[in-house]
Amino acid sequence: MSRTPVIHEEDCIFCGACAEVCPGVFVLNESLGWAMVMHPEGESEEKIQEAIDICPVHCIDWE
Repeated sequence: MSRTPVIHEEDCIFCGACAEVCPGVFVLNESLGWAMVMHPEGESEEKIQEAIDICPVHCIDWE
């Protein structure tokens, strides 16, 4: 994979959409109150892009 997903934590509203669509990559960190990228290569780029597109506050990008 040539790109890595990143979450802008300050913008995350902890909705869980990314983790629901792409649980192999994203997890919700309840103690911090935002989603995190745990396994950037845990899903295909297409599936990660789906999670990026579904984010209601657009806080996930490619690095």
